Amino acid sequence: MASSTSTNRQTTYIIIGLAAAAGIALWLSLSKSKRPKDIDGSSAASSKGSGNNRTPTKSNVRSAASSSSSQSTAASTAPPSKEDEEKALHRRIEEIDREGKALFKDKKYMEAAEMFTKALDLIESTRPDAEKTSNGNGASSSLVRQIVTLTNNRSAMYEKAALPDLALSDCDAVLSHDPSHSKARTRRLRILESLQRYPEAIVEVCALQLKYMHDNRDKIRLGLPPSGSPPVPQSKIEELVMEILPAEMERVEREMGKRKLEERALPSTYTIVQLLKSFSGYNKWMGEAARGGTVEKFTSQLEDLLDHVPRKNAVAYVDNVAVRSTLLYQRGKRYAFEKEFEKAVKDFDAAYDLVRDVQGVGEPDHEEIKKGITEAMDKEDYARLLEWAGMCRHLRYDLKGASECYERCSELEPDNTELLVKRAGVKMDGSQHSEAEKLFADALALNPSASDALLHRANLRMLQQRVADAESDLQTCIKLYPNNLLARLRLATVFMAKEDIDGAKRMLDQAGEYDPDSSEVHCYRGELHFARGEFEEAKSEFEKAMKCDQLNPTPYVNSALAVINTPPSGGAMVPNFAEAVTLLEKAIKVDPMFHAAYVQLGQMKLSMATDLTKAKEVVDLYDRGLEYCRTPEELKDICSMRILTTAQIDAAHALHMETLNMQ
Repeated sequence: MASSTSTNRQTTYIIIGLAAAAGIALWLSLSKSKRPKDIDGSSAASSKGSGNNRTPTKSNVRSAASSSSSQSTAASTAPPSKEDEEKALHRRIEEIDREGKALFKDKKYMEAAEMFTKALDLIESTRPDAEKTSNGNGASSSLVRQIVTLTNNRSAMYEKAALPDLALSDCDAVLSHDPSHSKARTRRLRILESLQRYPEAIVEVCALQLKYMHDNRDKIRLGLPPSGSPPVPQSKIEELVMEILPAEMERVEREMGKRKLEERALPSTYTIVQLLKSFSGYNKWMGEAARGGTVEKFTSQLEDLLDHVPRKNAVAYVDNVAVRSTLLYQRGKRYAFEKEFEKAVKDFDAAYDLVRDVQGVGEPDHEEIKKGITEAMDKEDYARLLEWAGMCRHLRYDLKGASECYERCSELEPDNTELLVKRAGVKMDGSQHSEAEKLFADALALNPSASDALLHRANLRMLQQRVADAESDLQTCIKLYPNNLLARLRLATVFMAKEDIDGAKRMLDQAGEYDPDSSEVHCYRGELHFARGEFEEAKSEFEKAMKCDQLNPTPYVNSALAVINTPPSGGAMVPNFAEAVTLLEKAIKVDPMFHAAYVQLGQMKLSMATDLTKAKEVVDLYDRGLEYCRTPEELKDICSMRILTTAQIDAAHALHMETLNMQ
């Protein structure tokens, strides 16, 4: 939610994994064997035949001459050996290959491709059936190298001739022999991108990067910079992710849309409390709820009501529904006071359905009954029920439903500035900033000292990067209400954004005087230390924040970041990743919607995955995080990480790697 304290601060993310490794995959070049141009096959056969197979002869001139004559005759009439045949084959292949390359230089791509095909057919025709059925694995290593080289050359000709399917087929054939063949992968990436097959293209990017990282794993383990330049620039990875992202986000949104409103999860208790406290009416309704009665009292009164009052008895029916709606609203408010928000939302929703006569939709008297119920209820109770119903919908990110409830309530209370601020918050979450700006202006026109209007408008202006305007609103708010803790904390954020560290510290010290046990104050102090590179001091403040409020997820995530940024000690080569993972898992436990924890934990676990099964668990983690996404920005973040993780796993499979871990 745009007005949530914990989700509006910029968090330093430490990128771990594939995208963080800069460097180029070592290009594999298959060198052709250099053989003498003039090889005398008969001489080679004669030399070969002078071993153990020769029959001994007598040592005299006549015998020697006779022996020499008979050997010469045998050499000239015997069939060529396998070695002779292979040498002759290589010579012929090299001749055809040269012809193909000459045609390529003349830009006769299809003719060149035909020559490479001729050479491949020649190899195929001379291989034994056993080798053919084994897909070349039984062939000699030199022949396999030539098959790879010729097929790769032919794929280049097909690409030049604008025959992408044939080129891709040859790339696949090359990679089946040599999965790390960088030229084939680079060509495959280029062609797939031209065909707009982006999910497959990003796998090739990851394969090139993984190969590079694997080749440089010794340097990576020692913390040394890898050799060379990136095989694919970081901008290419980002570009491909952005191409894939819209379809991926649409897929997730489609799945999320299948869930009913009541099935959508609420934010954490901590987040809801922080939001409610940001509005000026918080203390008023909390006091009313404390004095109004217990949950047991309202439950008993609801149980005493008559059930199944006939609808045809309109007056009795309307009165019964009005009383039931009021009791549900009052019990819901008490549940909210006790921070039982799931139960509170359930009661508010039930009461709102009753006043709208949801069960009577389609009945001829529907509008009459609905009007009767609203008139039978106390006006204040009805207005507050509409306001709470709007809040419930906003919490579940039903922005349209929230706006409808708030606007209906505004019609009853046009001078209620808090309602205008809540309506503006809905517009902010829907990225309708100009409409939100107008609602804030209307609220401040009605009441220039409306603290919640100033506070939330400052949030909007920070989103718009209007830092000076945000600072002005917060300074005004503090001047009017010196004990407004949230305003001081937000102003500290503004100072940090301006890199005014002294100003931020001063503001946090003042906030600490008003509430020394505030989890948020300690958390902000920790962030200030973090910005200075004082990681031990930062961790200390984050630990204090956790003790002050164990339900605040922010210090867990920030403490994890401090841990992984702390230089290793005691002979350790890497930071304490296990501790960081534990902290991030705690953050998700206390607030399943804290999307920054999913992003950080996913990257951390991926870097630590000992095999691809563990790596796949990261995809599952992101899938859980996607279920709780509330804003397009959160959805974009986790979808992006999921795309990259899936591509890395697929790339590892393609390279026959068993892990992504280079440590």
